Amino acid sequence: MSSYWPWWAGAVGLALVTINYTLATDRSFGVSSAWDRVLHWRSERQLERTEEEFEDDRALADALAVATAEHFGTGPGAPTMPQPPYRETQPLDPAAGDGPSVTSLRPVPLVTQAALLVSIFLGGLIAAVTSGRFHLRFDMGPGFRNLVTANPITMVALLFVGGVLVGFGTRLAGGCSSGHGLSGCGRLRPVSIVATAVFFGTAVGVSFLLWKVI
Repeated sequence: MSSYWPWWAGAVGLALVTINYTLATDRSFGVSSAWDRVLHWRSERQLERTEEEFEDDRALADALAVATAEHFGTGPGAPTMPQPPYRETQPLDPAAGDGPSVTSLRPVPLVTQAALLVSIFLGGLIAAVTSGRFHLRFDMGPGFRNLVTANPITMVALLFVGGVLVGFGTRLAGGCSSGHGLSGCGRLRPVSIVATAVFFGTAVGVSFLLWKVI
């Protein structure tokens, strides 16, 4: 274990990544949401185009008026409804305590989350190569073989089922360990504190079973 970073250096690095990501994007840091959006990039890109068309309230009001006229008709027999005058509304100010702004509620641009995933891969690759520990392999290593299975088919099946369970748990918990543990706990959100406690508690329990009992 001497070739790994000390715990405090890893903590500082994760803190800097989370803070810089939040300052640069005005969004919470999360990997699972980025992966989900990149996988569904076609639908996400269509949503972004739609949001760009209605980026201000005036354009949205005009579009709604046109859609209403097309649906109900504008002829003499068509029902008429009084239209209230359009009023400019000010965006909510988070500092004023009125709630989050509209911008902060929208997801980060798709290209930003794709860059996040690519950066994670490149960062791990660069760290492995520069440390001299890079080695291309098609299994999970001797620890996995000794504790779980050495059969390649069983290994692939277990990893697939584990990935599905991770995805289901992420959806159920409303975020992954990075989103809750780094961003949520950093902002003192109660749901993130509870979720992170469950993450780590389960990890400690499973590790104890694998190394001390089984």
